[in-house]
Amino acid sequence: MRFVIDPGHPALPGHFPGQPVVPGVVVLDRVLEAIERDAGPLAALRLPQVKFVQPLLPAEAAEIALEPLASDAGRRWRFRVLRGDMLIASGEIAAGSAP
Repeated sequence: MRFVIDPGHPALPGHFPGQPVVPGVVVLDRVLEAIERDAGPLAALRLPQVKFVQPLLPAEAAEIALEPLASDAGRRWRFRVLRGDMLIASGEIAAGSAP
């Protein structure tokens, strides 16, 4: 799934004034949207691993790559957020009961 965060997004003015950077929670919200597009609504989410390695700036296009993983505790996905070939964020999202 490809996405762009509009420069007028309400989370940007406080993150950081004069040099806005898209907050990680906004990026993760887009990852969740991509998962729910295929899997339907999820509850009891866990983020066992998330790493932000580069900032995403407003109006920059990013792409979400998802990989479903096998899990006894519920559904689980590995994700990567890319700006071209540059890794922005990666990690795992799990739905279901805690292991």
